[in-house]
Amino acid sequence: MDGSTRRTLLKVIVLGDSGVGKTSMMNQYVHKKFSPHYKSTIGADFVTKELQIDDKQVTLQIWDTAGQERFQSLGAAFYRGAECCVLVYDVNVLRSFETLNTWRQEFLKQADPADPDNFPFILLGNKIDLDGGNSRVVSERQAKEWCDSRGNIAYFETSAKEGYNVDEAFLCVARTALANEQGCDLDNYFLGMSESLSDIERKGFCAC
Repeated sequence: MDGSTRRTLLKVIVLGDSGVGKTSMMNQYVHKKFSPHYKSTIGADFVTKELQIDDKQVTLQIWDTAGQERFQSLGAAFYRGAECCVLVYDVNVLRSFETLNTWRQEFLKQADPADPDNFPFILLGNKIDLDGGNSRVVSERQAKEWCDSRGNIAYFETSAKEGYNVDEAFLCVARTALANEQGCDLDNYFLGMSESLSDIERKGFCAC
């Protein structure tokens, strides 16, 4: 990449109930590793992945937010400026599917996008490997119907443990985010984000 090529920063938020595999999914995608012993995310954390999409150099910044309700309203700094929101549920846990709309509405409320009706979401149904698929309670058809009724949201079935469909799902996330990209400058963005994080830490959202 020559010095005149500017990277594009794409901010993506991952939301869903605690335990659906958000952290595992992100670690599988970025580090190609899976551990069954992740601790619950406290507050929020992010990972980055460098990609080339067509002729663009892209930095995908993926924010992992805690699924516990007490951390739902972490503050607009986590949500603002996102180009895409990934909703994750566990195909073996009905409640994690039933709460998807709550997470979707929470994101729209906090992020306050300019065009909420057309803001891009992507749905991931995770843990399809569990018990050879025998524990599954949410069908692929149910999930697709949910997506279709909300503006034809893209849907992927994944296994963070086995790495199944994870790369494919996040490539779609990156392409979707790029299409919605608002033209962030990397250096100025990270400066602003560090200031936002300091403000959030002052409000007590820290891993302590």
